[in-house]
Amino acid sequence: MTGKIHQTDAVAPERFAFTPENFAQAKAIIARYPQGRHESAVMPLLMLAQHQNDGWLPKSAMDYVAEILGMAPVRVYEVASFYNMYNLEPVGRHVIGVCTTTPCWLRGSDAIVEACERHLGISCGETTPDGQFTLKEVECLGACVNAPMCQVVSAQGEYYYEDLTADNVTRIIDVLAHGGQPKAGPQGKRKSTEPVEKNP
Repeated sequence: MTGKIHQTDAVAPERFAFTPENFAQAKAIIARYPQGRHESAVMPLLMLAQHQNDGWLPKSAMDYVAEILGMAPVRVYEVASFYNMYNLEPVGRHVIGVCTTTPCWLRGSDAIVEACERHLGISCGETTPDGQFTLKEVECLGACVNAPMCQVVSAQGEYYYEDLTADNVTRIIDVLAHGGQPKAGPQGKRKSTEPVEKNP
């Protein structure tokens, strides 16, 4: 990671500042850490900035977080560019992150990615022309027993969908496209992480 973040100048705001409500929340987050350890608040502050800025982090927001925490901007860029939960370019209203690490891959995540790409008409890393969906490949989402799975992040929150198939992931996309909120969790007949055999 170099000290520069390259973003689309046409959409990246020159200045960023937390709203009064978010600034109060940032102060409360910083107060959770011991004196002299306030830099540990960088990740939640970046997430707060991302939520405020329509789901992505412009360089001005990263610089603002660096200023609040008294950090060198490059150290904030390093954090933001390392973790895939931060978006450094504008994203769609719904960000679909399909897990493709080993457990999900063994259970067919390639087919889930292909179904999403085919249904949305985009490739991973792209956003639909209507600005509704961004599709990403992500690292482990922590529900390996119910693989394959994906995460959907939108203004409504973060939702996790498990036991995916090509059919049910496209159904999830269709519900989101029409303003609905699909039921999160396992998409098959299992409850929580029970063995599939208990709920054939």
